[in-house]
Amino acid sequence: MTSSYLLSLSTFAYLAAAFLYLVLWVFRVRKVGVLATIVTIGGLCLQTAGIILRWTESYQLGYGHAPLSNLYESLVFFSWVTILVYLVLEWRIRNRVIGAFATPFASLTMAYASFSPRVEDAIQPLIPALQSNWLIAHVVTCFLGYASFAVACGLGIMYLIRGDSEEGDGIISSLPRKRVIDDLMHQTIVFGFLWLSIGIITGAVWANEAWGTYWSWDPKETWSLITWFVYAIALHARFVKGWTGNRIAYLSIIGFISVIFTYFGVNFLLSGLHSYGTQ
Repeated sequence: MTSSYLLSLSTFAYLAAAFLYLVLWVFRVRKVGVLATIVTIGGLCLQTAGIILRWTESYQLGYGHAPLSNLYESLVFFSWVTILVYLVLEWRIRNRVIGAFATPFASLTMAYASFSPRVEDAIQPLIPALQSNWLIAHVVTCFLGYASFAVACGLGIMYLIRGDSEEGDGIISSLPRKRVIDDLMHQTIVFGFLWLSIGIITGAVWANEAWGTYWSWDPKETWSLITWFVYAIALHARFVKGWTGNRIAYLSIIGFISVIFTYFGVNFLLSGLHSYGTQ
């Protein structure tokens, strides 16, 4: 059994879980929700085993590095963290409908990583710039932030679908109350913002070690800073101006669009020191 096989199985598990959560939301069948959680946890276990096995395979090939070094591995890790953040959220608030808005981010990411011809899944040796002890710290902290922002974006979409009515009807009534969604949006944005801040700092220290400067206005660095400012504005507006509801929901969606561009757009459209991220 190989890591690729386990990671492929987790892709199908997450796709099935996203479908089941959607069925739960539309038809409100409690048993389907329980099954969705079981499938999600099963997918997470498969993916965790796949990541550990891929790390082991790296040593067997003589490379010996954490599976965080290229686009495929970063996509796998992003989906893993997203599912983990979501499951913690589900456990805290005991509401599975949120899965219909959070798990699609992880399932689509794994589907893209598994099936896109543009994503190379082979284990490769580290390029010189990545041969650093800062690799794990920087990637893990950044992706904890990205995953939290993905969940916050899902909550923002959920908030806007909830509309103006507090009670709602039909499938809208199965969504959490607006105040609950708003609080969760705020908490996930704060959590992601803290980790993204640490990720930018560790990246600057790593950049100084690899390229001799803490900051070089590389496109990836610039867009990371833009993303940081979007969420900083959202938090500042909430703390100082009392913004809640629709405005924070829109900012959570705009912020995640910025995350996607920082993650994919910069890699594919703008050349720079981080161009190795397209491989």
